[in-house]
Amino acid sequence: MQSKESWWGALYSLAVVLVVWWLVSWIIRLPIVPSPVDVFINIGQIFSTKMEKHVLYSLGRIGGGIALSIIIGVPLGYLMGSYERVNRLLSPLVYFTYPVPKLALLPVVMLLFGLGEASKLIMIVLIVVFQIIVSSRDAVMNIPSEIFRSLQSMGASRIQMLTEIILPATLPEVLTATRLALGTAVSILFFTETFGTEFGMGYFIMDAWLRVDYLDMYGGIVVLSLMGFFLFTLIDVAEKRLSPWR
Repeated sequence: MQSKESWWGALYSLAVVLVVWWLVSWIIRLPIVPSPVDVFINIGQIFSTKMEKHVLYSLGRIGGGIALSIIIGVPLGYLMGSYERVNRLLSPLVYFTYPVPKLALLPVVMLLFGLGEASKLIMIVLIVVFQIIVSSRDAVMNIPSEIFRSLQSMGASRIQMLTEIILPATLPEVLTATRLALGTAVSILFFTETFGTEFGMGYFIMDAWLRVDYLDMYGGIVVLSLMGFFLFTLIDVAEKRLSPWR
């Protein structure tokens, strides 16, 4: 029921945006604000020939960045949540670096790692990983100690404690943190793809803007937005499948 309501809400929001967009284009009647109908027709015409490879590059970068963030952030969060010494050691570093505007670090990252794929992945990881670390740590710390003691009294190993208690208890929080960071990660991806690359939706949009091709530019914005919505929905579906008790 909740899932159906969410889909109806998404469709309603999309309809409102399209109607407002169409009204603005009809009132202004200038090439800088084309009709959504023209934009979607143009997307259908150019997607397989001009846009598809840019979409694949962007999806690969953000998918790789999210995967790396989970691989790095979840173990660190578990260690901080399980061991007080590790938490005291790493918490100051996490809390000092977390509020730093990650976009301000882009020149430093590009100087250290170049203009290629590495710098783009690192920027996405810097956006997502801190939320995953903090969420994983807090989720572990919020598990009642009685649950651990009960399993220990039955002779459970550390691996069993991890698989039977920690993973099920923290997985929803990890996925929620990833979903919340996704919007910012897509924005950062757009910005990084305007430097040192010829592929990606950021490059496609800015190239269309420089060519004064407004149909391509708006088409790129629409597709990038749909990419973000697709990834957001994918994480939402994963959460429902992996933690149905949520």
